[in-house]
Amino acid sequence: MDEKNLSQDPPVVVQMRGIFKEFPGIVANDGVDFELRRGEIHTLLGENGAGKTTLMNILYGLYEPEAGEILLNGNKVHFKSARDAISHGLGMVHQHFMLVQRFTVAENIILGQHSPREPRLEDKNAVYHHLREISDQYGLEIKPDAEVWTLSVGEQQRVEILKALYRGAEVLILDEPTAVLTPQEVDHLLEVLRRLIKEGKSVVFISHKLHEVLAVSDRITVLRDGKVIDTVNAKDTNK
Repeated sequence: MDEKNLSQDPPVVVQMRGIFKEFPGIVANDGVDFELRRGEIHTLLGENGAGKTTLMNILYGLYEPEAGEILLNGNKVHFKSARDAISHGLGMVHQHFMLVQRFTVAENIILGQHSPREPRLEDKNAVYHHLREISDQYGLEIKPDAEVWTLSVGEQQRVEILKALYRGAEVLILDEPTAVLTPQEVDHLLEVLRRLIKEGKSVVFISHKLHEVLAVSDRITVLRDGKVIDTVNAKDTNK
């Protein structure tokens, strides 16, 4: 087999080029370039206000940039809403969860507009079966009939991840996912992320905690004041 082919990097699934986003009096993203490869965890690292979440909100269709372009699997895309992004295989777990506390896990997951990628499972038993399949595959143990208000913060985060996977996410964006977790829950989350990339998913991990980033990342892009400072391989930082 050709050694050159063996050394090739995985294909790029997301490219963001020259992203510029400005709010009144603030430049949040100033010509940012970012790429995500298939089967990798790529961390956006930086202090609060560096522009990390804004950049991913643009990718997820929540904000529109003033300049720049986004390519998904080599094709230029323009997401006008999160629904657009979901339909193209993106999922985002926000720092503050978007769950209806009085609804069950299953009700939260099937709530709202169906994505074209999402199985149209109207039968309760079929929904439960599919959720258990996903939870077993990725280590996201949860009871589909549990009401969300009874769950711990870590369990609620699992619901958000399950919701994205149920809707067909191939790219998962996690915004400061460890900020509200216990150390044990952090360890479990990192194990879930390793399972996801083993299955070919791609993950953007937003964080400002260097030790966690080094434990799980393949590549790290550092943002400061809305600009990219550098992108490095995580393994090179441990030398």
